[in-house]
Amino acid sequence: MSKFALTGHPLGHSMSPLIHDRLFALSGFEAEPYQLLDIAPEDIPSSRAVFGEFFGMNVTIPHKQAVIALMDELGESAQRYSSVNCIKNDGGRLIGYNTDCDGFLRSVELLPISGNVVLLGCGGVGRMMAVETVLHGGALTLAIRPQDIKNAQLLMAEIMEKCSGASVKIADISTLDGSFDLLLNATPVGMFPNTNACAVSDKVIENCLSFFDAVYNPTETLLMKKARALGKTAVGGASMLVYQAVKAHEIWYGGSFSSEDISKIILEVESEVNAMNKN
Repeated sequence: MSKFALTGHPLGHSMSPLIHDRLFALSGFEAEPYQLLDIAPEDIPSSRAVFGEFFGMNVTIPHKQAVIALMDELGESAQRYSSVNCIKNDGGRLIGYNTDCDGFLRSVELLPISGNVVLLGCGGVGRMMAVETVLHGGALTLAIRPQDIKNAQLLMAEIMEKCSGASVKIADISTLDGSFDLLLNATPVGMFPNTNACAVSDKVIENCLSFFDAVYNPTETLLMKKARALGKTAVGGASMLVYQAVKAHEIWYGGSFSSEDISKIILEVESEVNAMNKN
């Protein structure tokens, strides 16, 4: 049977085995139980043979850039972000992809990403969310802390290079003003165990119509709770986690899944996270 694994360092507890084993079972694709493969950063350059033992792999921090040197080919999304989180072994040729963007886009497909969008944070996953928002027609405001202004300016320049004519501006998150169709949170604010923190004021939440929070632990951040209490739509990060895995299965062997099945896995992941936090 084919082997699949997640590599990163350190890995610790991961939802990936649960998600991928469920997807294999749903598709009927015969695979060994999904593995966690902890590889130290200094060992990545010599890991090509190890990667070749697997039919497919997922990659998490801090290896998403380092593994690029081991690839024979990069998909368009991996080239766009210089980041690989999914690898397909195609007859011995390693092809790198980035499915984080697919996970994000599928999570917000019912949200107004093409409208007036504010993004909290500009590093890591925020960079991808910013670029995808603009590529899909959104007018983007990067809401950042003053100490992150240089990173925001670099991201703004990158966006303008990738998408000339894009609407992008930078704002201080502490004095953020105006109305927005969609708020995207790419900061770790509100993540377990600091669940009583919220990245923006109640006034900002009142002035936004819908929300996506990349944090998946807790499954409902304080930001999401406040938004939902006002009757607004708020989507959590578990959906992005599952959808990026779904895209990997589509790449690896052409897997196909119903919306109902994916929704069940998202709920199962959320239940597992909640149970974990109680222990």
